[in-house]
Amino acid sequence: MNNIKITVSDEILRVCPGFCFTAIGCRVKNTPHNENLWEELDIFSADFRSRYKMEDINKRKAIFTTRQTYKRLGKDPNRYRPSAEALCRRIIKGINLYPIDTLVDLINFVSLKSGYSIGGFDFDKIRGHLELGIGAAGEKFEAIGRGLLNIEGLPVYRDEIGGIGTPTSDEERTKITAETTRLLMIINGYSGKEGLEEAASFSVELLKKYAGAEEIIFFSSKS
Repeated sequence: MNNIKITVSDEILRVCPGFCFTAIGCRVKNTPHNENLWEELDIFSADFRSRYKMEDINKRKAIFTTRQTYKRLGKDPNRYRPSAEALCRRIIKGINLYPIDTLVDLINFVSLKSGYSIGGFDFDKIRGHLELGIGAAGEKFEAIGRGLLNIEGLPVYRDEIGGIGTPTSDEERTKITAETTRLLMIINGYSGKEGLEEAASFSVELLKKYAGAEEIIFFSSKS
């Protein structure tokens, strides 16, 4: 598996100096649905609903700090909710997640459990290296299932073509599909390094168990 360089811009570090990430690249076998994964996710969701109330969601450290970063960048986190927050709110409302495919479902599972907004990309669709910067006014970004998204003021990963992922949504161009055989998964720690290793370990556990992950490589920030 080819290496890819992932960097964090100074403009992100100025508003969130503790930002860290862990990324996982691997060869995988995606499937439309995995019943065992969904049984595990259903058990987790029921337990989550029993332990959390709606007002608790934004207090989870990973979600709270992502929202704070949005505010520092002038973005309303209630209008452009980080994906982890949106998933947690859905569970609390008693609305089960709908299955997409095995890779996306397990990424959503990790996001729910950890509170991190996680980017999931088809490795082969990424062009060149990645840098995390800040979205510009008028920058085109076709969010998965949402159409054009105003990413001005949002943290955004860009390759040499353009934006591929924000904490609110990823981009159609590099999204995971049934044909995806190489995955890049980026776990974003606006709350810092604490908890990233555990989230990465859980991710690898699920990837091996449900997607036959092989040739696993890791990337991480130096902070």
